[in-house]
Amino acid sequence: MTQTNLEKRIEELENVRALRVLVDNFSILADKKEVWKQTELFTKDATVNSYVNGELTSSLKGTKQIGEAFEAFLSNFETVYHINGQHVVKINGDKAEGALYCRVDLINSLNGKKINNASAVSYIDEYVYENGQWLIAKRTSNFVWNDRQELSQ
Repeated sequence: MTQTNLEKRIEELENVRALRVLVDNFSILADKKEVWKQTELFTKDATVNSYVNGELTSSLKGTKQIGEAFEAFLSNFETVYHINGQHVVKINGDKAEGALYCRVDLINSLNGKKINNASAVSYIDEYVYENGQWLIAKRTSNFVWNDRQELSQ
């Protein structure tokens, strides 16, 4: 193996790791409800489209609209918890595509009872490398299933 090939492999591994950190930080900031920090992980003109059962339910463009929508949505829940699973990426220069599988638990109170709204979500992302960091340029959220149950206290 030549030094050039080794450097390319290391660079690819560093980019794969940086993209994983990006999607994990997205989830951690959502869990903390730090929405405006979360928007910093997007390009200024990013889009977020959400689908439930294959139907488009939300289409957002730009960090202001994304932040306002995320903030309004997360305000409905006392606890937000993401568990990220598989993350597969394909890098092509300063652009990349990725798929992330995630379980999201959203807990609120209803009539004095804690309710967990659990969802399986697959995110299909497009990333861009700008100003020395990877950012989300486009996110398509597919809510695959949802389960709503009362939590035991």
